[in-house]
Amino acid sequence: MKIGELSRATGTNIETIRYYERIGLLPEPGRTAANYRSYGDAHRARLVFVRHSRDLGFTIEEIRSLLDLSDDPARDCHEADRIASAHLEQVEGKIAQLTALRDELTRIVGRCRGGLAGDCRVIEALGDHGQCQSAH
Repeated sequence: MKIGELSRATGTNIETIRYYERIGLLPEPGRTAANYRSYGDAHRARLVFVRHSRDLGFTIEEIRSLLDLSDDPARDCHEADRIASAHLEQVEGKIAQLTALRDELTRIVGRCRGGLAGDCRVIEALGDHGQCQSAH
């Protein structure tokens, strides 16, 4: 299939596909007699893997490591588990930060009584970090 077909089949921007080729996440495709890139099912499957991994927030280097593991099915999958577990730990940390941020914003917004900007509790709270109840 041509790059446009691969793009449509995977929901991936053409420039993104080219980028993944340049950095080695996708193998360089063969070329047709007319010098068009020619992708196969293996390219599609690998691109789906990369896209799904990116959607889950894995970094390019983490994805590269996971692809290396998938390219050698006889290897122990401990490294894949380690990568995914470390990523999960990072996600849980971000969730905790976002929860604290949400709680602080809820508290600040809850103080708003309307009226003039000079008396606005939201502006007052944002201007005085000492009123903050969370560590962000």
